[in-house]
Amino acid sequence: MDTNSGITYAKDCPSRTVLSVLANKWSLYVLGVLSGNDRPLRFTELRRSIEGVTQKSLTQALRNLERDGLVSRTIHPTIPPRVEYRLTGLGREAGTLTTAIADWSKTNAARVHAARAAYDARLADDRA
Repeated sequence: MDTNSGITYAKDCPSRTVLSVLANKWSLYVLGVLSGNDRPLRFTELRRSIEGVTQKSLTQALRNLERDGLVSRTIHPTIPPRVEYRLTGLGREAGTLTTAIADWSKTNAARVHAARAAYDARLADDRA
């Protein structure tokens, strides 16, 4: 698996599969929430923290993140079983990226919304 080819945008580059997981909005939110906590979180805690995520989408995001080694899943043998999720070392590294994206988004949200409004206004003028 050659990940040093320098052509990360090529369709057969292995890094694209990693990027597809990280580019998923629910995965970004999971990484962000777990990055902001110093303890493992249960599924329900994650779901409450990420408004709008469905159980299915959260489950899929967690499975993909676990598969890629970004999140660890621990099952405690209680009745009912208690399952907790936490970032791995690799996940903490990725979490710094999600934090940077979130910080950039907060800082620049007003500018992005202004650009959208200007674009939409130009589009409406062009159609008139």
